[in-house]
Amino acid sequence: MKRQIFIIYIIILSFLSMSAYSQQCENKKICRTPETEHLLEALIDMPQRGFMFGHHDDPMYGIGWRGVIGRSDVKSVCGAYPGVISFDLGHIELGQVKNLDGVLFDSIRIEAVAQYLRGGMVSLSWHLNNPLTGKDAWDVSDTTVVASILPGGKIHEDFLKRLDIIAGFIKSIRTPDGTAVPILFRPWHENTGSWFWWGEKCCTVQQYKNLWKMTYNRLKKNNVRNVLFAYSPGSEPNDSTEYLVRYPGDDIVDLIGFDTYQFDHQKYVDVMNKCLGILTEVGKAHHKAIAVTETGYVTIPDSTWWTKTLLPILIKYPICYVLVWRNANDRKDHFYAPYLGQVSANDFVKFYEDPHTLFVGDALNLY
Repeated sequence: MKRQIFIIYIIILSFLSMSAYSQQCENKKICRTPETEHLLEALIDMPQRGFMFGHHDDPMYGIGWRGVIGRSDVKSVCGAYPGVISFDLGHIELGQVKNLDGVLFDSIRIEAVAQYLRGGMVSLSWHLNNPLTGKDAWDVSDTTVVASILPGGKIHEDFLKRLDIIAGFIKSIRTPDGTAVPILFRPWHENTGSWFWWGEKCCTVQQYKNLWKMTYNRLKKNNVRNVLFAYSPGSEPNDSTEYLVRYPGDDIVDLIGFDTYQFDHQKYVDVMNKCLGILTEVGKAHHKAIAVTETGYVTIPDSTWWTKTLLPILIKYPICYVLVWRNANDRKDHFYAPYLGQVSANDFVKFYEDPHTLFVGDALNLY
């Protein structure tokens, strides 16, 4: 009898605990998996140890190769995979099997799991086609696109199906034992410029915020629990107030960043310092992890760029990662990470060896 009473007690206790947990999830943000929660905590704490280096599409292709399992230009130079690898979901919303850069979505899923299993982090961006005109993400010929996909818009219901596809893909990124791989999702990026159809001149402040809210709520409705969200505008703000004008809100965003690239050395240094100063201020005030979500110097012609330009800037600020863009194998002179024999490769090894930089193999403790 005592055993039966004990079992009943445990069942009731479990039910109450689950009910409280469900209520908590219903009343607050997306109910995240333990691994995803731990990743967020690790990103916030990361600056105490250093910052992770990231590279877009790192295991997918590089200079002189494509689709070689286990290969990486970064790994070929320094012996380790980047701490962060990002991929893009553009064209998945169209039901295609490859993204806008010709990468199979099945391969993205496989490589995302591999990056998680080796201890690194995965980020996803989304250069989706203009849903109103059918042209690419850079088509800004119509300024009513965002309005058309928001609630009440003429293609709202159709666009929700596209968000459902995104939700399904993120949920499908699982290890062989069924663990959902934590994903940092970075949609609607570089919004403070006007080169994407969701950019500053293509929608109002409130429409942009509503776009984020709709995206967040749709993923929540789809019970996506392995996702964090990154906000990353793409032009230089004058101060923290300007940075936050289109900010979707603390209840949605987990990490804040910005995208910028070097064209002129001194201007790049000035912009990076200014933006990172603002980011540090906002991150502290809003308790958010901060990162340089996209950067780089195309073809890296400066042989000491990694340790003489990039590193001295980054070590002054509490960032959790910096990510450079891809090494295209189908476009001449379009690469942002070194490869064997590239003029900055030796300097990149010094960058890798610096105690501030973190790669796979550096006990990242993200999960």
